[in-house]
Amino acid sequence: MDTDTTNSPACHPWLVLAALCSGLFMAMLDNLVVGTALPSIGDRLHTGTAGLQWVVEAYGLVYAALLLTGGALGDRWGRRPVYLAGLGLFTAGSAGCALATGLGELIGGRAVQGLGAALLTPGSLAILRQVFPEDRERARAIGIWSGVSGSGLAIGPALGGPLVSHFGWAGVFWINVPVGAAGLALAARVLPRLPRTAGAHLDLAGQVTGAAGLGALVYALVEGPVRGWSAPLVLGAAALALLALSAFTVVELRAPAPMLDVRVLTHRITGTAAWAGFTASFGFFGLGVFLTLYLQNVLGLSPARAGWAMLPATVATGVTAVTAGRLCARHGPRLPLAAGLTLIATGLAFLTGYGAGARYPEFAWLMPVLGAGLGLTFTPISIAVLGAVPPARAGMAAAMVNTFREVGGVAGVAVLGAIVTTRAPAMSGTTTPEAARAFVAGLHGAVLAGAGCVGLAAVMVLALMRAPRDGKPGAPLMGRGATTTPRR
Repeated sequence: MDTDTTNSPACHPWLVLAALCSGLFMAMLDNLVVGTALPSIGDRLHTGTAGLQWVVEAYGLVYAALLLTGGALGDRWGRRPVYLAGLGLFTAGSAGCALATGLGELIGGRAVQGLGAALLTPGSLAILRQVFPEDRERARAIGIWSGVSGSGLAIGPALGGPLVSHFGWAGVFWINVPVGAAGLALAARVLPRLPRTAGAHLDLAGQVTGAAGLGALVYALVEGPVRGWSAPLVLGAAALALLALSAFTVVELRAPAPMLDVRVLTHRITGTAAWAGFTASFGFFGLGVFLTLYLQNVLGLSPARAGWAMLPATVATGVTAVTAGRLCARHGPRLPLAAGLTLIATGLAFLTGYGAGARYPEFAWLMPVLGAGLGLTFTPISIAVLGAVPPARAGMAAAMVNTFREVGGVAGVAVLGAIVTTRAPAMSGTTTPEAARAFVAGLHGAVLAGAGCVGLAAVMVLALMRAPRDGKPGAPLMGRGATTTPRR
C-alpha cells in the first residue's frame, strides 16, 4: 500500500525543502561556473579543445547515463540514503577536481560529480513528492525547487569570473566543498526516513542496458558534430545505443519491477510532459551554445559581456519557476506548461529578425522572454509527472523527467549545430563579413527548427493534457512493483 507519511513526523517539510535546495543549487551552479574556467584549465593543464571538451562531457555523459539508475536505487534502497550518498559523492568529486594535477584526474573527478548528481537529482524530487502530499503545497514547493535551480544557473556566469581571477581555475570546484559539506550535515539531520518499494530486485538487466544505451546515445550526439556523423566511433556508438535501448525496452516490459515502467511514457499526461521537457531543452540549450558564438564572434562582445548578456534569461528562469508553482497550484500544469513552451518558441522565432549588423540592446528583450518560458515549462512538467504516479514510483518518474531534459539538451546542441555548420563550417573566428553572414544564416535556420519543435510540443500539451470532464485528476498511474514498506 502506498503512503505519503514518513517515519519522522517531527520533521518540518519546509526545512526539508531548504536542505534539498542547497544540494540542487550546488549542482546547478557547477554547470555554468565550470565553463568560465575552461580557458584557464587549458593553460594550466596544457590541453587543447578536445581535452577541454571532455572536462564538460564527462559530467554530462555519466549524469545522463545513470539518472534512471539513480531514481530506481532511491525507490528500492530508500531515497534518504541514496540522496545523501549522491550529495557526498558530488562534494568528494568537486574536491578531487580542485586537487587534480592532470587532465585525466580532472576528467575522473567530473565523472564522480556526474554520478553524484545522478543519485541526487531524482531523489530530491521524489522526497518532495512524499514530504508534500497535498497537491497545492507540493506545487509551490516544486516551484521553489525549480526557482533555486534557475538561480544557480543565473549566478554561475557572474560568479565564475571572480573565482577564477582570485583563486584560479580550482576555485570553481573548491566552492562546492563547504557548500556540499554544510548541505550534507543539514540533510542528514532533517531528511525523513521515507517508505521504499517492498520485495523489488535491482533489475540489473535494465540498469546495464539503460546505462549503456543512454551513455552511447549521448556520446554519439556529442561526438557527431566534432568527428563527423560517419566516423566509425560515432556510428558504433549510435548502433550500440539503438541495440541497448531496444533491449532495455524489452527487459522493462517483462520485468516484474521495472526501473522504468514504459506505461509512464505512453500515458497521455506523463508521456506528453516528458516530451515537452525534451523539446524545451532541445530548443533552449541548443540555442545557448550558438548564441554565445553569435554574441562574441559576430557582434564582437567580450566573453565576460557575453556571459552578462545571457544573465537576464537565467534570472527570469529562476523567478518564473516560483511563479509557475503557484499557477499550477491554482490552475493545474497544462496551461502554464503550454504558455512556457509558447514563449520559448516565440523567442526563438523572433531571433531570426536580427542579423550580423544587429546590436545586443535591440534584441535584449528576448532574453527574459526565453528565460520566462523555460521557468514556466520545467516546474509544470515536474508537477504533472509526480502527480500522476504513486509515491513509491516517484524516484523513477523524477529520473525519467531529468533524463529527457538532459538528452534533449545534448540533442539540441548536436542537431542545431549540424544545421549551423551546413552554412558556416568554421564556427569559430567568424570575423569577416562573409563568414558572419554565413554563420547568422545557419543560426536562423537552427532557431527556426527549434521553434518548430517547441511550438509542436505546446500544441500537444493543449490537446493531450486536458483534465477529465468531471474535473478530478483521476487515479494515479500505477506501475508494477509500486508497493512500499517502511524502513526499519
